[in-house]
Amino acid sequence: MIRLAYDAFQATPVATDPFRHVVVPGFVPAGELAEVVRDLPAMSRRGSFPIDSLRLGPKAAALMRELEGPAFRDAVAGKFGLDLAGAATMVTLRGCSSERDGQIHCDSTAKRVTVLLYLNPEQDSWARQEGCLRLLRGPKDIDDYVVEVPPVNGTLLVFPNGADTWHGHKRYVGQRYVVQLNYMTADSAARSELRRHRISAFFKRLTTAA
Repeated sequence: MIRLAYDAFQATPVATDPFRHVVVPGFVPAGELAEVVRDLPAMSRRGSFPIDSLRLGPKAAALMRELEGPAFRDAVAGKFGLDLAGAATMVTLRGCSSERDGQIHCDSTAKRVTVLLYLNPEQDSWARQEGCLRLLRGPKDIDDYVVEVPPVNGTLLVFPNGADTWHGHKRYVGQRYVVQLNYMTADSAARSELRRHRISAFFKRLTTAA
């Protein structure tokens, strides 16, 4: 079991600038967060890894189950007025950021909703705005942002995807744990995305072993 701040999520209004989103600091409360972080695997390779390809300790595994469960699904659906019943989910974990990460983009059209959950402690890099996700007005300028989300302390970011949901972050190299949950448009889309991540993770492991 894991306790999450559903009350804070419910109390947070949906912001609309530059696109619909909700940011909830401390969605994973401090005590629970410490246990989750303790149970995360060491990750030295960039990229997103399907959670079923990783060894998670009990508390980290409980977090992933809760995120894929009905209570969180219903909370997200209710917040944004969406019908997510039966929507396939995809959950990945990223633990290492490189100079190649953070480029401005919109997520794949196969993803109806993006959920990002940040599991890092405070540090000077975040204070310098390195690796802090920015919600952008357009695709050309990382400094043309409305909201900046430091990737710390169990902060939750949720937004429905669209043609204008531009986001990215300034260059950061080092440990940066983020869980990404997506509600997908169709099971086939979820299977295709997961297959791509699994193949990528497999070759990363081969490279590490070599």
